[in-house]
Amino acid sequence: MSAAPLTLVTAVPALAQGFSKASMGMVAPLAVALGAGGVALIGLALMRRALRESRQNEARAAEQIASLRALVDEYENLIAGGRELTVLWTEQSQGQPRFLGQASAVLPVGRQPQSALNFNSWLGAADANKLARLLDDLRMHGHAFSTSLATLEGRIIRASGWVTGAGAAIRLRPAFFQADPAEPASASNAAPETDTRSVRTILGLLSKPAYLRDGSDRLIFANGPYLSLAATIGRPGREDQPAELLDGAQLKAHLAACARADEPVSQTLDIAGQGQFELLEFPIAGGRAGYLRPKMDAARAGEGAMTHISGIIDALGTPIAIFNGRRELVQFNQAYASLWHLDRKFLTLGLDERAILDKLRTEGMLPNQVDYHTWRTRHLESYSRTEPHEAEPWHLPDGRTIKVISAPASPKGGVIYVFEDLTERLELESTNKAFTNVLRESINALSEAVAVFGTNGRLTLSNPRLSALWKLPMNTLGSNPHIDQIAEVSGRAIPEDGAKIWRDLKRGIIDLNPTRTDQTGRISRSDGRLLDYAITRLPDGQTMMTFLDVTESASYSKVLKERNDALVAADRLKDAFIENVSYELRSPLTNIIGFADLLAATEGQSLNERQRSYIDYIRASSVTLGVLIDNILDLASVDAGIAELNPELLDVGALIEKARAGLIASFPEVSAEAPHLVVDIEPDMPPFVADGTRLVQVLYNLLSNAARFSPPGGEIRLSASHRPDRMLFVIEDEGPGLSDEMKAAILTRLDTPASNGRQRGAGLGLSIVRTFVNMHGGTISAERREPRGSRIIINLPMDSALRGVAE
Repeated sequence: MSAAPLTLVTAVPALAQGFSKASMGMVAPLAVALGAGGVALIGLALMRRALRESRQNEARAAEQIASLRALVDEYENLIAGGRELTVLWTEQSQGQPRFLGQASAVLPVGRQPQSALNFNSWLGAADANKLARLLDDLRMHGHAFSTSLATLEGRIIRASGWVTGAGAAIRLRPAFFQADPAEPASASNAAPETDTRSVRTILGLLSKPAYLRDGSDRLIFANGPYLSLAATIGRPGREDQPAELLDGAQLKAHLAACARADEPVSQTLDIAGQGQFELLEFPIAGGRAGYLRPKMDAARAGEGAMTHISGIIDALGTPIAIFNGRRELVQFNQAYASLWHLDRKFLTLGLDERAILDKLRTEGMLPNQVDYHTWRTRHLESYSRTEPHEAEPWHLPDGRTIKVISAPASPKGGVIYVFEDLTERLELESTNKAFTNVLRESINALSEAVAVFGTNGRLTLSNPRLSALWKLPMNTLGSNPHIDQIAEVSGRAIPEDGAKIWRDLKRGIIDLNPTRTDQTGRISRSDGRLLDYAITRLPDGQTMMTFLDVTESASYSKVLKERNDALVAADRLKDAFIENVSYELRSPLTNIIGFADLLAATEGQSLNERQRSYIDYIRASSVTLGVLIDNILDLASVDAGIAELNPELLDVGALIEKARAGLIASFPEVSAEAPHLVVDIEPDMPPFVADGTRLVQVLYNLLSNAARFSPPGGEIRLSASHRPDRMLFVIEDEGPGLSDEMKAAILTRLDTPASNGRQRGAGLGLSIVRTFVNMHGGTISAERREPRGSRIIINLPMDSALRGVAE
């Protein structure tokens, strides 16, 4: 702005000198100066214009802000002037509430508005909790609400809550047609001074026809719906000069009623072609305001409420039926129809309850009664009751049990019935009771003493065994004593260490560490009793303790241990004895056999017949004695667990021949007449793998046993055959046969003793047979032959080596 004048001033001397030839060199600087000055002037003009427009915009914004502030003030004045209290939580208030309106409209006289949020100071406990819950739900979840509350003074307050942007608001106001007991009747419902323009603004926003009268009862304002309704019936008007909807007489009566009452006045207005309207007019500062609402709105609202309630009732699973004061059915749900198996075509609205009861009785659905009419009359007394009543359960013929609760439906009369099927619950209670009784009897029948302690250290469950084991009186246990009391009583019953034991056990009971583990141990009491105890933590936090008297079992265990030690020592002595005996017997036996063979070979020609028979007898007895020693050693090795098989591919014929040779060598010891042995071997035998030495012992012992039981010169038959994967050896004799005792003895360690000399034995032969057959994975069986004799069957696998690998 200062550059333009300065540029023009510097250009003046050059102009004063004229356009002389000498000054022609100054033309260019002059032109530049003039151009810069022009640009500066143009910029100055534009800048001044921008500043002027900015001031105008600021002025307009200030006017708008002032207008908005005035409008806000008007609204706040309007809210503050009404007989209600509004509490606002806005984002700008940072959680601090704002209070608008008259606190005296809802609070006791003299209370500050802030005390409205102290619900317990002016509401009952139930309503205070209800309003606090609704307010929390509004502010946290944005759920609007509208409800009625009863103050401690007996007034009814209407509370409404809604969301306002990022905040929330609640409005508290007295219900309609309710005077404030703290104010005189003439001023109880008089509205404070209110700005008429604010009232007009509010009425103009209503969707229902509304109007405003001044102090002279003259119409001074009407909203759009009012003017449309008036124009429809031929009474056009303007917003500031509306037409009256009431005729002369109606208007005169209406204004007279309003003059007599300082409270809202309502009347029904019939408008031709538009139906009935409810006209509601109420006083305001400087006049009265009113609005019209169609009568159908209330009816539809009632319909909507009933439809909503009907939907809720029908969605419930609890059977519900509602009857009016004339005993007519007005509402029921599907659960009610299903409970009594009634068709919805029968359950029509308006049906008398007596007709329903009569139908149920006809179909056998009601409890059996001697005098049905007296029972029905007593049941229908529900219509005269003023409080809810629970009748005796109905025990129906089909086995169900129904609980019936009746309550008054409304002040005009009627009953609401609520039914509950108790059948399943009663069955569960009965089952639980039976289970509890069984559990109690089971605990009482236990040989262990049981004690269950709660988290407070008190006894909650015990059995009689606990009383007997610790010498505690039953009346003491029945009073749920603390563990310290049990320790005290036990200390008197067992003075030496009773109290100390229970104090030590207390640590495991009162330990509430969630990581603790169960405990077990043994208690040695001073009276000589030994008790095993266990402390178990139960899922519900309680602790179960069990005691078992093991005094006798401990004594038995001690005796058994001593006997076991003695048996172990005897077994060691037996092993040592067998080892020594086998060694001590083999040396002289070898000498006997050697000298007998020498005498038979060198002196055979010089000996007479009797001497030769003696030498043969010595040789046979020596062989038998050698076999006996081998059997003893084999049994000892089996008992010691060191016996092993040496499977090899065997020739069945050679195997049987070795057993025959052993039988012939030992036969003179049995009788002078050799038995006749018949061998029958199945041709084309498959390969047979087994321990040849063990099988020779098996066959030899069976053949020698058969020879002892056979008569002189009798026949013994040995058969060998095969089945799929099995080898069978069958030994048959012509002896006296096997009794049941003898058959059982074949599977034991000892032979059954016989009555004559030919049937004597050492008692080890068949035991060796059973042991070696089992080692091969085979079986042995015995049966009688007809007409006489016995049969022994040995069943062995074809390959015992595979059995060993499988094991």
